[in-house]
Amino acid sequence: QLQASGGGLVQPGGSLTLSCAASGFTLTDHSIAWFRQAPGKGREGVASFNRGDRKTRYADSVKGRFTISRDAVMNRMTLQMSTLQPEDTATYYCATTSGEPSYSNMLQPSAYAYWGQGTQVTVSS
Repeated sequence: QLQASGGGLVQPGGSLTLSCAASGFTLTDHSIAWFRQAPGKGREGVASFNRGDRKTRYADSVKGRFTISRDAVMNRMTLQMSTLQPEDTATYYCATTSGEPSYSNMLQPSAYAYWGQGTQVTVSS
């Protein structure tokens, strides 16, 4: 099970950190990713990390602003977001898979089997 938290309202230019706690499995045995979905749009992959080759991939729209990480002790994953803009407003989802997606699939929703419930991020003044 995955439980996402940390969403909220933040002003443009601000920062926010999302967390996703895993239970029932060891997160470091999984490849992890964060996705987001804005109203009326499809689900977009924003950041991912592979368990084996340890590759990281970010969407171009968030490169240099978002950082994905995992905490083995707490068995959770985080998404640090900075310099947030109104276009970052969306529901954010954490996802994992026991496999290792190819680089081209690392930001594809279909590559991930397990999903959290989503947490809302609103960037507005």
